[in-house]
Amino acid sequence: MSEEPSAPLRSTLHGRRKGKPLRRHQTQLMADLLPQVAVPVAAPIADPATLFPPHVTDLWLEIGFGGGEHLGLEAARHPHTGFFGCEPFVNGVAKALALIEEHDLDNIRLHPGDAGELIDALPDASLSGIYILYPDPWPKRRQRKRRFVSDDMLRRLARVLKPGCELRFATDIDDYAGWVLARIQRSADFVWLAQSAQDWLQPWPHWQSTRYEEKARREGRASAYLTFVRR
Repeated sequence: MSEEPSAPLRSTLHGRRKGKPLRRHQTQLMADLLPQVAVPVAAPIADPATLFPPHVTDLWLEIGFGGGEHLGLEAARHPHTGFFGCEPFVNGVAKALALIEEHDLDNIRLHPGDAGELIDALPDASLSGIYILYPDPWPKRRQRKRRFVSDDMLRRLARVLKPGCELRFATDIDDYAGWVLARIQRSADFVWLAQSAQDWLQPWPHWQSTRYEEKARREGRASAYLTFVRR
């Protein structure tokens, strides 16, 4: 099976960047708190652990955190793990900032833009896990080249993920699940270890449902939870 052509290192964002106007406090958080937790991606990050407090011993990445529900819960449950969160949608970033403030979470750092920028700035084998949760499916055939998961992106994710660690992907779109599995099967960097349907129909332990998942449930769509291991 042939691979897709390699993409430039910097991906191009598609879709809306902002929804309804931010509330006053959200605007204040964007101005005051975001600069304190934003990740500098203009140059390579030599030691990403230094972006977090000294008690952080592990690093994970969540790509497309939406409103931050899952990101915030994981950060609260794992105070010694540092979480990078990427989300280009301004309203989602504002909601995540509100969670950081409300729960005093010092182990979250945000990139309010293209996840590819952060991925390419990180050093090799710096992450212990990656989440890609409910990315935009771009369902029309002419749009599929916009999907986040591609052969090139899997290589970029593999570079920053430690061997033996997990890439976790969730979607409620069957076609996107198949798309991802096809690219995993031809990847030299990842393996899918599922043995039965329960391995992809059940979410991960202590799973916090996202607002996108709740919408899918209301509309009658089931989710697939795919776990891939870095070789």
